Amino acid sequence: MVTFLPTRPGRLADVPSFDRAIGGAESNVACGLAAAGHAVRWVSRVGADGFGDHLVETIGSYGVDVSGVRRDAVRPTGVYFRTAGERGTAAHEVAYYRAGSAASAMAVGNVEVGAGRVLHLSGITAALSDSCLALMRSLTARRAGRPLVSFDVNHRAGLWRDADGPRVLLELARGADVVFVGEDEAEEVWGVAGGPEAVRELLPEPAVLVVKQGAAGAAAFVSAAGERGPVAQFPAPPGPFDRGQRCRAAGCAQQSHPAVCPGCGQSCRSGGTSGRSGTPHARASETHPRPAPTHRTFEPAPTVDVVSTTGAGDAFAAGFLSGTLRGLCVRDRLRHGHLWAAATLTTPGDLAAPPARAHADRLVALDDHAWERLRLGPGWTRAEQAPEEVRTP
Repeated sequence: MVTFLPTRPGRLADVPSFDRAIGGAESNVACGLAAAGHAVRWVSRVGADGFGDHLVETIGSYGVDVSGVRRDAVRPTGVYFRTAGERGTAAHEVAYYRAGSAASAMAVGNVEVGAGRVLHLSGITAALSDSCLALMRSLTARRAGRPLVSFDVNHRAGLWRDADGPRVLLELARGADVVFVGEDEAEEVWGVAGGPEAVRELLPEPAVLVVKQGAAGAAAFVSAAGERGPVAQFPAPPGPFDRGQRCRAAGCAQQSHPAVCPGCGQSCRSGGTSGRSGTPHARASETHPRPAPTHRTFEPAPTVDVVSTTGAGDAFAAGFLSGTLRGLCVRDRLRHGHLWAAATLTTPGDLAAPPARAHADRLVALDDHAWERLRLGPGWTRAEQAPEEVRTP
């Protein structure tokens, strides 16, 4: 859809003019991944109008394959207006004009997703129409040979026509392989309190569940299912060993490093320590001393001088999926998600170019102490070395 951003703060009734931009959770993720060098195809429907032209041309300019986008000669391209206030505050207003739009006419019979390693979906699409919901149910149905299905809950109360939204979003999330949801979002939609672990109890099915905790960071839960089937690219969680050193799991005195520690039953990791008090970044000793169905990894977010939060969740998902496609460990995927989110948080629009891969990789490789001291402000992605990025707040 086309987004109209206010030229100044204030109520929609008082804002005299707006700047045009592109909008849409899935297209934001697609643009971010393509800008980072991944092969991406965006599948949707837009009107045969000027706004549709703008969307296709702009998204295509990021390097996204838009050959799967269909033009609708009858229905218009969806649009929405928003105020400058941050989402979730009393001052924030959004006016959606998507009922009867070209995108709302997506259905099982008129959308061809095609082949790919990852299929990224959003709960927003399910709210657009009954035919869109049927399409989403078809795409999240568990079947052999499907791609890795990624699902961002993205609850937008203003789009749902009835009270079924929470139930539908839970159903779709349970059918996905990778799920992104905010801790506050889970409480708002499903009434889940008690932190990320409580969200995992509600959603045990996804092989990977990422619970975003705002400025604090994000927790990722990886189940045993992440090691096989359509999500075979998820490597096993690192174990407690440092190569050539003793097992660091609580209460274990094992000195060697076999595939599985005979002292505590955990699998051996292949690298050294991460720098946090000499413990491995998996922090196995802080979670459970013996194998469990789910491995939890928490990674704090760097300090960010925020300009606008809109679009940061999409950027985080794109960064995490980029790390997934590259086969990085879960900790590094979370760090890439944080960095990509920081790129958007430090710009005024919904969409920002991610940091260059070499730049991001250098920051992701920081030891834990340096990572926790990292502070990112506007323009940080354009700095090649930027030693001032890492400073004591």
